[in-house]
Formats: sequence, structure tokens, C-alpha cells
Amino acid sequence: MITVRKMDDMEFAAFLERSIPEYASEKVRAGNWTPDEAAERSRQEHAKLLPDGLATPDHYLYTIVLDGKPVGDIWLAVEPRPEGARGFIYDVFIAEPFRRRGIAGQALRLLEGEAARLSVRTLGLHVFGYNTAARALYEMLGYEITNINMAKALADAEE
Repeated sequence: MITVRKMDDMEFAAFLERSIPEYASEKVRAGNWTPDEAAERSRQEHAKLLPDGLATPDHYLYTIVLDGKPVGDIWLAVEPRPEGARGFIYDVFIAEPFRRRGIAGQALRLLEGEAARLSVRTLGLHVFGYNTAARALYEMLGYEITNINMAKALADAEE
């Protein structure tokens, strides 16, 4: 059985240890950052978004649990708005041995319940274009594309 629960301090430290280099790597792969700058930029973005760690207002970090064992995490931010709060999922992570078992989908559905309790009316997220598996999962769960950024490398561009 899949459940989600609030992350504890030790889990948060492990989350940062994993998430910061992983996000840096994804930004490099997507062509957004250079390898030289990526680690520091990722660290800075995490520090900006979570200045008070687990106590950062309007940020909710959960541990995904399978049969009593932590197998991943999920990060939700809530932005209050006059027309109703908007949620944004910053990260969904499932440990490698537990992937492709439907755990992420179940965790996202549970997160929708948590978001509804927080009066969230819409949920958004970002997915890197190359991550076709995640894109397929999100589309299956009812997420729709709202923006598409595209780029083309010009190998013969003059300096």
C-alpha cells in the first residue's frame, strides 16, 4: 500500500543531498546550464525556494511510503490566490528499484487529496522535454501541456 506522510528532518537532508545534484544534472542535460555552473545554481535555487527548510511557508514535502518503507518523495508548493490556491509540484522522486510499478501515479493521486485539503484548485508541474516517461505519466493523470519551449543548437554559428 502506498501512503504519503510529511517528511522528517533526516529525510529532508537526504532529499537535498539527492535533489540538488539531480536537478543540476537535468538542467545541464536540457541545455539550460553549463556543467561548471550547474551545482551552485541548483544549490542557490533550492535555498531560495526553501529558505526555512521544512518550515518554509506554503511548501509541503512528503515521503512516499510503500508498505512502511520510504521509497521516494514529493514536493508541493501552494500559492494562495484570490480565485483559489494554485499548487505546483516541484519534484516527484521514486528510488530506482521501485520505479515502473505505478508508485508515482498513486503518490500523485494521494497528493491531489492533500492539495484539495489545502484548498488548492489547480496543480501544475514542470517536466523536462526529454523525460518522455514522466510526460506520459502526467498526461495519463490528466495534466495538460500549457507551454512548450523549444531550442535548436546551431553547430556552425560564428562567434
